[in-house]
Amino acid sequence: MALDTTSENPLPKQAMKAELLDAETELRLAYAWRDDRDEEALHRLIHAYMRLAISMAAKFKRYGAPMNDLIQEAGVGLMKAADKFDPDRGVRFSTYAVWWIKASIQDYVMRNWSMVRTGSTSSQKSLFFNMRRVQAQLEREARAAGVKLDKHQLNQQIATEIGVPLRDVEMMDGRLSGSDFSLNAVQSSEDEGREWIEALEDDSAQAAELVEERHDRRQLRAWLVEALQALNERERFIITERKLREEARTLESLGNELNLSKERVRQLEAAAFQKMRKTLEGCSREVHNFLS
Repeated sequence: MALDTTSENPLPKQAMKAELLDAETELRLAYAWRDDRDEEALHRLIHAYMRLAISMAAKFKRYGAPMNDLIQEAGVGLMKAADKFDPDRGVRFSTYAVWWIKASIQDYVMRNWSMVRTGSTSSQKSLFFNMRRVQAQLEREARAAGVKLDKHQLNQQIATEIGVPLRDVEMMDGRLSGSDFSLNAVQSSEDEGREWIEALEDDSAQAAELVEERHDRRQLRAWLVEALQALNERERFIITERKLREEARTLESLGNELNLSKERVRQLEAAAFQKMRKTLEGCSREVHNFLS
């Protein structure tokens, strides 16, 4: 069901004209939607309580989101509530819908507060919407008592008051204190001022590291080839099939092909590994002696 919030046909005005449902009618509509998927009943139930959704959306205007978007999200929450509402539980639909509407609006606000994800856990969500209010209350109480709180003490009290870890309070305080800036913004007003993006450290591999990595990879490949050449043909075949293919073959399948028992293939594999280890240890000693 589309929610129309255009200027030509504003949803708030429509909502104010919607009918007020008594408990009996609300229950009948809820049963009709749950049991028969009656879309007309759903439409009537949604529009009757869109007034509630708009009222709750208005409480979140201070977070800077467009009112039309908040109303849309409130409507989404209302529709989720209608879809999940169980009329057999004996509660009014409006009571049940409040939680879904609020959750939908809060999720939207947190998603759009910053390009950096503000938080997703219940404690972070609680902090996002309550931290500044609790902080102001604690500061007023401290002033009234003639007590001066430093930042750490204040954060500890906030954590205790809201019931969340101190590290979450410190993280959220940093998120709420700052705002997003473009990395293409100039650091100074000078003509040659560089952009902030130019000050970011390049964490990609540097040229010297790439050369060393390629050299090490070639050396390891050469050692592996030398270790394989030290094996006889059957041992080399077993190692190749067991370790050097994307899908390793089973001992049983190799035994069937080589006319050996599964246990004998395992023994040959172990012996081949032992030969390769000795060869690789010899290569390692040669490198060590050369460097020393």
